[in-house]
Amino acid sequence: MQPYFYPYAGYFRLLAVADLFVILDDVQFPRRGRVHRCEMPRHAGGSTWLTLPLTRQSRHVRIRDLAFREDARATLDERLRAFPWLAHGQGPLATGVREHLWGKLPTPAAFLEAGLGLVADALGLPARRVRSSSLDVDRAQQGQDYIIALAQAVGAEVYINAPGGRALYDPARFAAAGLCLRFLEPYDGRVRYLLPALVSEDPATLRRDILDRLTLVP
Repeated sequence: MQPYFYPYAGYFRLLAVADLFVILDDVQFPRRGRVHRCEMPRHAGGSTWLTLPLTRQSRHVRIRDLAFREDARATLDERLRAFPWLAHGQGPLATGVREHLWGKLPTPAAFLEAGLGLVADALGLPARRVRSSSLDVDRAQQGQDYIIALAQAVGAEVYINAPGGRALYDPARFAAAGLCLRFLEPYDGRVRYLLPALVSEDPATLRRDILDRLTLVP
């Protein structure tokens, strides 16, 4: 799965149900996706976005090759100030989240991986994590063929994806490759906006929201 910037809680079900979570960092950066954008609530209702300040790069740039702007730290600080509750939340995880958000900015890929790791470790989600760019596969393959190659590279028997992957993958193609394809049910929990929950709630409550929704279907 692509690394997302503090996504909704349902994303982390993948790190709860899998043995190994492959961070898909060597695919094209989806500019309209959630890799660099975190959905945040508005006080008046609805939502807005907290967006990482990335430098302009080719539309073909891969996630692992993304770069921050030269003024990224100052720009992100300004954007974070639009959400004062981030600085004042007193939940058990608030300090760690703030240290990540206001800390040093390595590469965007490393920053995103650190955020995923922070949440997974704090909530006790067991999946080991590895970047797809570290695996020995033929990167000329595309789409589901590349996903199958990654799964085979780590010795997988079952490939689990989020509900949105149904339109992307053919179960028969996976079966022919010796893989069982499974999907999580759509997330129906209450934590649509993760950052407010992380800085204000007990991690045990968030963990329960995730673990209660791990049903796998063909």
